[in-house]
Amino acid sequence: MASTQAPSSGSWSIYGRKEITDRYEILGRIGSGAYADVYRGRRRSDGLAVALKEIHDYQSSFREVEALQALRGAPNVIDLLEYFWRNEEDDAVLVLEFLQSDLSAVIRDAKRSGEGIKVGEIKQWMVQMLRGVDACHQSGVVHRDLKPSNLLISADGVLKIADFGQSRILQEARFASLDISPYGHDSSDSPWMSQQPMVVQDANKALPDGPEDQSSQEAQPVSEDDYLRELDVLKAKSTFYDTDKEMSLQDGGTSCLATCSTGDVEDDPFQGSYTYEAEEGRVDDLSGNLTSCVGTRWFRAPELLYGSTSYGQEIDLWSLGCIFAELLSLEPLFPGASDIDQLGRIISVLGDFTEETCPGCSKLPDYSKISFNKVECPTGLEACLQNRAAAEVGLVKRLLCYDPASRATAAELLNNQYFAEEPLPVPVFELRVPTPDDELDESLPGDWSDYRNLGSDSDMDEFGGVEVATNEKGFSIRFS
Repeated sequence: MASTQAPSSGSWSIYGRKEITDRYEILGRIGSGAYADVYRGRRRSDGLAVALKEIHDYQSSFREVEALQALRGAPNVIDLLEYFWRNEEDDAVLVLEFLQSDLSAVIRDAKRSGEGIKVGEIKQWMVQMLRGVDACHQSGVVHRDLKPSNLLISADGVLKIADFGQSRILQEARFASLDISPYGHDSSDSPWMSQQPMVVQDANKALPDGPEDQSSQEAQPVSEDDYLRELDVLKAKSTFYDTDKEMSLQDGGTSCLATCSTGDVEDDPFQGSYTYEAEEGRVDDLSGNLTSCVGTRWFRAPELLYGSTSYGQEIDLWSLGCIFAELLSLEPLFPGASDIDQLGRIISVLGDFTEETCPGCSKLPDYSKISFNKVECPTGLEACLQNRAAAEVGLVKRLLCYDPASRATAAELLNNQYFAEEPLPVPVFELRVPTPDDELDESLPGDWSDYRNLGSDSDMDEFGGVEVATNEKGFSIRFS
């Protein structure tokens, strides 16, 4: 595990921001990526350990703060304590609770030890994940990048969802999530009060909406219709708001560091393996369509791989199914080396992706452009999860459905009989949590290092037989 890094001659911008250093002692940098740096810190007033996440991208800053405000007080979601951000020209600095580990470290440690993860522990990890995802979805938040390294864990075993830089709040739920969420918000009938930006923002304060400091203006009540109109105006004024320049898309494996894990970037098993590279020009647009270029390849739902722009919370449920499978087998379920390889791996296990298995899939933007030979005998999830109970495989199956509408919601799974059967989920304090000093043993055969440096991301490199043909939409590619 790499030690924290001190700044060289004050080169890191956070050290020059007096409003931050007056309140927090910065102990060192623990992670760095293209769009964010993360520091471990200590609050001067009471010595509380915190993570200071300095985000260099307006879009990621806006989304992360907006989502964490909407989820204030939600179970199993990382706490935003406060943030420093006045306008779009500033780098936002988010002050987050410090969590020492993540679920990828739990899986790594279990595999290295050879002992696996006990069923009662697996159930407790699953329950915490489901509670966090359910909280997000009740508040209208789609995370869009769920994976083990974005599930942070405290020293006493509490798991929390983090890294909301790619998240979106569904338009129809946006007002409700900011005002009447069941998790700690005011549910009275009083109108929502627009709160103006300050240099130091409490986590409950509103986001900055432009470069001008308006802190001297008096807050005025606004109706839901007015609020939504203001959002539309903001989106029209700023291309930052709806462009998908997500921080973790291009960081090459920094997302666990960018969400306060103390994991060493060199030990990140996901670095250079399945981080999706954003495509130029493919962005969320003002009509409500979303980009398909989100998430991390190994956990991306098939509709995204086929270019869907009208998805919803169901993409998080697919990711959750992949994470559950990894907890059970200690191996990534679909470790694709490219998007085409990813689709091929999914289809080889689950069978053909057709109108019969996923109604409406033929309307997906790229469905007619990419096709595979018919899979006569798919492997099946049972073969991927050998020696696991039928109830465990059944739980994964309820999430890994081609048809998004058929995927079980987090709330439904929380009531699944699996969690009421022996062995019961262990108490949180009995969970085994890796310490920050744990090292990844790269000499272990079949370890996470197998998935590093997989070579070119070209979708053509892994396939010998490729047939290209023209059609009414331009072209199609068939892989054999």
